[in-house]
Amino acid sequence: MPFPSLPQALHQLLRQAFRALPISDARRDRWRNHLLDRFGGMLPRPPRGHAPETEAALRVTRPLHRADEPAIGHVPYRKADLPTPLPATLVAFYLPQFHAFAENDAWWGKGFTEWRNVTRALPQFEGHAQPRLPADLGFYDLRNPQVMRDQARLAAEYGIGAFCFYYYWFSGRTLMEDPLRQWLADDGIELPFCLCWANENWTRRWDGREGEVLIGQQHSADDDLAFIAHVAPYLRDRRALKVDGRPMLLVYRPHLLPDPRATAQRWRQWCRDNGLGEIHLAYVQGFERPDPRDIGFDAAVEFPPNMSNPRSLAADQWLLNPDFAGDVRDWRELAREAAARPLPAYTLYPGVNPGWDNEPRRPGRGRIFLHASPRGYRDWLRATVHGRLAAVPADRRLVFVNAWNEWAEGAVLEPDARLGHAWLDATRQALAPPPVRPAAARPCAVIHAWYPDVFDELLQALHASGLPWRIVATTPPERKDEIERIAQARGMEVEVHAFANHGRDILPFLHVAGRLLDEGEDLVLKLHTKRSTHRQDGEQWRNELIGRLLAPDRAAAIVQAFDAQPDLGLVAPEGHVQPLHFYWGANERNVRVLLSRLGVAQPNVERDTFIAGSMFWVRLSALRPLLDGHLQPSQFEAEAGQVDGTLAHAVERVFTLAARDAGFRQTTAAGLLGLPVDTAAPYAYAQRH
Repeated sequence: MPFPSLPQALHQLLRQAFRALPISDARRDRWRNHLLDRFGGMLPRPPRGHAPETEAALRVTRPLHRADEPAIGHVPYRKADLPTPLPATLVAFYLPQFHAFAENDAWWGKGFTEWRNVTRALPQFEGHAQPRLPADLGFYDLRNPQVMRDQARLAAEYGIGAFCFYYYWFSGRTLMEDPLRQWLADDGIELPFCLCWANENWTRRWDGREGEVLIGQQHSADDDLAFIAHVAPYLRDRRALKVDGRPMLLVYRPHLLPDPRATAQRWRQWCRDNGLGEIHLAYVQGFERPDPRDIGFDAAVEFPPNMSNPRSLAADQWLLNPDFAGDVRDWRELAREAAARPLPAYTLYPGVNPGWDNEPRRPGRGRIFLHASPRGYRDWLRATVHGRLAAVPADRRLVFVNAWNEWAEGAVLEPDARLGHAWLDATRQALAPPPVRPAAARPCAVIHAWYPDVFDELLQALHASGLPWRIVATTPPERKDEIERIAQARGMEVEVHAFANHGRDILPFLHVAGRLLDEGEDLVLKLHTKRSTHRQDGEQWRNELIGRLLAPDRAAAIVQAFDAQPDLGLVAPEGHVQPLHFYWGANERNVRVLLSRLGVAQPNVERDTFIAGSMFWVRLSALRPLLDGHLQPSQFEAEAGQVDGTLAHAVERVFTLAARDAGFRQTTAAGLLGLPVDTAAPYAYAQRH
């Protein structure tokens, strides 16, 4: 990793000193905001990533990809039951920006909506998933009342219990209120809701900091009363989200109010005097974290990724835009820290976040939280619902999700073209009780069946092992019927999935492995009908690999070892584990770029190894870094008889690195079983280069 520049090092030193000051979090937050508003432009530029190759080289090594291509891990719409009762109420922040209105026409051009920002975004580095495009709901216009009906139905079906609408009030003038009034008038929508007053100035910066003010706030006692009177119809509505029977109202930045405690008191008194009764006031911890009781509020709401500063990944990226000056952070670190954070003494509603990338609003200088994934989000939400909130009374378990539809900030639960309903599916999964790790007594064999006659041999070997297999086969569409006939003739149940002849055995395996992981499978034996027709000893190579993994005196013992050793992630056939540097030349760039994209540490080329032949036993959770990377099928080169240097060859070298990075141990079958191995013998099936 490159050393930080002098400005970066000085900034890090000052930040550490600031964090060490013996002051409260609330005061530290106020000071930080003050300094950022005044001197934010003096912050050092984030580290620069790897310089891009020449334009001509990029055309050769990096083909163009469609932004709407379904990636590995794309999840279609599907019905499923929710747990009853729900363990918590999930409240998703909702942006009502997606319709044209007069002010935006004046400020940004006729017909402007957030969709214009969304569609103009471009990838700034390898693996940067931009633009992010909507799927089932399309580029909707919130002036159409059917849109919000569809959103409410979809949200409820996947476990979202309420929307929290951002509300834009500026001293009697409102922006983007028409969709909310439309919702209020549509009694057929059942989903509860609350309001969050976005009480900042509206500026051109899009990030909450002061810039060119387009419409400003004028906070006052009179404005407080005018505001609460204006939003009273929302608080009175039967669908208003309530806590202890009190309608909930949020304020985005309470410290922008001259006296938040006085404002809270005015609102409460007005509601009592006008028949609303008591209200439940909460504020959003987007810029400050006072104890809500100190400002006259009832609760606070976490708002990740704000108020977090995970490690920078900017220097690790392989740039496509040589002028990219954005900030890249590790979303996984944010999720781990937030999921384990204890609740404070005051009432705090936890927050979770399915990602963040505001590149559409800030071209070439966005703030990007990299490596967010539906499974990672599911784990964070599950740990929050079933862990952090375990001791909280059931009727007060609220979790806020940032967000339902912040498309220009990359925080979206709605279906998108790349992953479909994966984020919503993860939401529904997280509400179910945490799964128990399955026993490995019933392993799963995944076979890529290109050669039908060899497939028959593999079925015989699986049967001879005596284990109760679940067998999954992948094959090209034109071979599917023949593969099914072979399985039927053997009297063996085989699930056959057809994939185009693309990405060798690797791409079909990634498709199937992700599905199996989501279905709860734990242990997989990866096989393929290897012939290596470019070599005279191809048959011998295959038979040696299969024998060392699947021989009857080995297979059951390997399964038992996985069951007894939870940290065991990968078992390879002995003699076929080779140092990376033996076959590095044509693969180096692909491997390094792929590791950066997956968030896996770069290898020690002299020490790290890979499994030649790509057959092994694996615990699927050990491949999470690879499966959560959601590669696009079009990134795999077209088949042209390549023997090295493709993305499939790079993935082959990343299996072991991903397992190590996920915290799993790896060994050989002989090493696991205590059998002798001749480690000095040269590898017979490939030449070093």
